[in-house]
Amino acid sequence: MALNNPAFNNPAFQDSKAAQTYPGRPGLQPPAAQTQTASAQHAGTDAAAQAQLEGMYAAPAAGAVDTDRMTVEDTIWKTVGLFAILLVTAVGGWIWTMAPVAETGQPTLMPWIVGMLGGLVLSLVVIFTSRKKIRPALIFGYAAFEGLFVGGISAYFEMIWEGIVLQATLGTLSVVGVTLALFASGKIRASKKATKVFMIAMVGYLVFSLLNLVLMWTGINTNPWGLLGGTIAGIPIGLLIGVLVVIMAAYSLVLDFDSIQRGVRNGAPRQYGWLGGFGIMVTVVWLYIEILRIIAIVRGSN
Repeated sequence: MALNNPAFNNPAFQDSKAAQTYPGRPGLQPPAAQTQTASAQHAGTDAAAQAQLEGMYAAPAAGAVDTDRMTVEDTIWKTVGLFAILLVTAVGGWIWTMAPVAETGQPTLMPWIVGMLGGLVLSLVVIFTSRKKIRPALIFGYAAFEGLFVGGISAYFEMIWEGIVLQATLGTLSVVGVTLALFASGKIRASKKATKVFMIAMVGYLVFSLLNLVLMWTGINTNPWGLLGGTIAGIPIGLLIGVLVVIMAAYSLVLDFDSIQRGVRNGAPRQYGWLGGFGIMVTVVWLYIEILRIIAIVRGSN
């Protein structure tokens, strides 16, 4: 199945046949399973083996550290750590953006630009090198640059529309929370048909965004939002497209969660949890920026 998030194009997150090619894949049956099978066969003949088997059952389950394999819980903690880095640098980006306001009355766009370019470069490096080796340091750097970008753009928008950052944050958390709850309950799952529709919509959105940028840069459309600033029956086009994009981002999260589960089932090495956290961060930041823009367009039109 083709996935939208390039972070999960690694074979470790694909089907079981493709997973056999990724570095560090498990070879033989896990030792714990082998031990349980052997113990069951000889339990009636050897009292010592029986006692050992009982002790194994009484012992706590092996975790990611013990098995050196990717688990959902370990991936969650890695993801939380990456977002902690993002939040810290976002505060720095916010302060940096607002620093010149007292003297010039205008914020600086440097954190926004530095964070966007740095995050783009590191994301490409992570994506294209992860098939050979996972480098957590690069993912940490990506989280730091994304923090500068998010903090910078958030401060800029907050200066124009007071309270917009809180609104966008609550909106993002709501979408992520609902999507995760539906996925965990089994009420929503990735499917080949839905993914094909998603990919078509994604390509269409990218083409539209590129056309919109060209029209704005050439001065053909002077609206600050370009085509998104227009209206249909009094409804901002940016709102209509924004809602569709939010739905796309939510489905992208479903694909991310599904890929992480597949990586766990494939027995991917523990370090691949960093790649899972990276993929989720890419989607969540995209979702936040889209919600931020939707709210700005709606409040701007009023």
